[in-house]
Amino acid sequence: MALQGPEELVEQVEEPEDLTDEQDDAGSSSISPAEEITLPGGPGGGDDEPEEPVFLPWDRFSAWVHCICVVGFDLELGQAVEVIYPHHSKLSEKEKTSICYLSFPDSNSGCLGDTQFCFRFRQGSNRKSSLGCFLETTDRDAPVCLKRDQGHYYGYVYFRQVRDKTLKRGYFQKSLVLISRLPYVTFFHCLLKIMAPEYFEKLEPCLEAACNDIDRWPTPHPGRVLTLPIMGIVIKIRTPTCYDKPGTSQLVQSSQTDSLVSIVLPTIHEVDLFRCFCPVFFHIQMLWELVLLGEALVVMAPSPAESSDTVLALVSCISPLRYCSDFRPYFTIHDSEFKEYTTRTQAPPSVILGVTNPFFAKTLQHWPHIMRNGDMAQMGEITKQMKVKKLKNLKTLDSKPGVYTAYKPFLNKDEDIIKQLQKGMQQKRPSAAQNAILRRYFLELTQSFIIPLERYVASLMPLQKSICPWKSPPQIRAFRQEDFIKSLEKAGPQLTSRLKGDWIGLYRQFLKSPNFDGWFRNRRREMTQKLEALHLEALCEEDLQQRVQIHTEVETVDLVLKLKDKLSQAEREQLPVQPGTLAKLQAHIEAVIQALPEDLQGILHKPPTP
Repeated sequence: MALQGPEELVEQVEEPEDLTDEQDDAGSSSISPAEEITLPGGPGGGDDEPEEPVFLPWDRFSAWVHCICVVGFDLELGQAVEVIYPHHSKLSEKEKTSICYLSFPDSNSGCLGDTQFCFRFRQGSNRKSSLGCFLETTDRDAPVCLKRDQGHYYGYVYFRQVRDKTLKRGYFQKSLVLISRLPYVTFFHCLLKIMAPEYFEKLEPCLEAACNDIDRWPTPHPGRVLTLPIMGIVIKIRTPTCYDKPGTSQLVQSSQTDSLVSIVLPTIHEVDLFRCFCPVFFHIQMLWELVLLGEALVVMAPSPAESSDTVLALVSCISPLRYCSDFRPYFTIHDSEFKEYTTRTQAPPSVILGVTNPFFAKTLQHWPHIMRNGDMAQMGEITKQMKVKKLKNLKTLDSKPGVYTAYKPFLNKDEDIIKQLQKGMQQKRPSAAQNAILRRYFLELTQSFIIPLERYVASLMPLQKSICPWKSPPQIRAFRQEDFIKSLEKAGPQLTSRLKGDWIGLYRQFLKSPNFDGWFRNRRREMTQKLEALHLEALCEEDLQQRVQIHTEVETVDLVLKLKDKLSQAEREQLPVQPGTLAKLQAHIEAVIQALPEDLQGILHKPPTP
């Protein structure tokens, strides 16, 4: 709302939406009696940290996991959900069906023993948690790639298949599945390695005990080091924040209590990039372009584990940019979106699919980009995978590893990174070191690409001196593609990257992609909220009592109501104001109210109608 004095109160043109990066600092007041360490937060910060909510039974559990399912195989029914825990957890029939089919490897995968993988599926209905507002607050400081997924669930699977002559099929087949909105793949796989073997031996009482342990954990607040006990084992993790320096992993600090810690996880979400891209590492730069531009891409792999890891590696290779299209780490012919994603009547959608069924080699043959991954445990032939193959050469899922596409990259191939990785393989460099080199390469490439966009969008922000407390905050200038392209002449990626090629062509294509749309919406939201915050700070510097003296009581009441609405909006949306701003504005409003007659004071002190 614009505040132009009582004589002319103009409505605000655009209201800010969700909160993102430039927000309150990450070090909030303690939210759980469980042991935790708070690391320094980011810049800025509101007046007050969010208060600890009153936790109901299963609230803490719900902050981590929606539910835990046991999926078994029935000779008559096929896959079926045998147990959902906690028992009050809600899943629609469509969601249960998705979980059933996605929790088992395709029969051709031949996964004997224990297998871990993950999948992602659409949420069937919009459910509201009793912790909704609190989780939004704790989510605000998370990196964009680690925010809760509001439209999809992740399923983290521990599948066991062993011979059992007492069963008609001759095999014991069962999956323990954690359903969550959190993309903490490394953490949840670690958790399942602890829970699943115990469950398969001791069954449901063991599962109930594990869930009760989780319900005593602190909530996953970014920036905190947490010790999480589960079934007699203690896991120590740190959840990243958007203020962390990109490319660094703030390792969990050792302390006197570490003698009680069983497992320390340096990362909760990162997969091994080198292991995933090793069979096709000559083409990593082209794959980066395909993901950046939101191209339709299918990953054909021999097992769900390799399929899901590779899809997650592709999505993360453009970090810290968020991949804004759909992606399915493991996709089957039974998926509810199968027809939607495999139809030939329209162009393939912007999505990355991970598949293992040979049927897809024919069904998705019309897709423009196909990545065939071999067995990651057998890497002897990778040095021969030099050329990009034509799509017509992909006949079956047994085709050789490679990238099958007619795509011509915009940028020249970076021979240095190829030589560096090849040298590492010849010298038997540890996989962790190869992974670090590759992750750093992708980070620097993405940053070189995104910095010119950040610089141009920052120039669209109005100057602070143009903000007047009694007028609407000034509007952000429009993004003009040709102005941005022109800015690349002096401030383009050539300042930070040695790579040559058609950078302008790459930018033009990117500006049409879902990734640009998502990125720009996010940046515009941040800038709008920053303008609102600066407007609030300007209001705090005004002498409200002096201003209202020349106006009628009705005009003064109108002004107070507008200010209270603006204050409520700032608190609700966690605007990135300077510390003390909201308290100062509240004091100004209260002083004005106290100067009014008692009957008007009573009206203004009434809580607003919901």
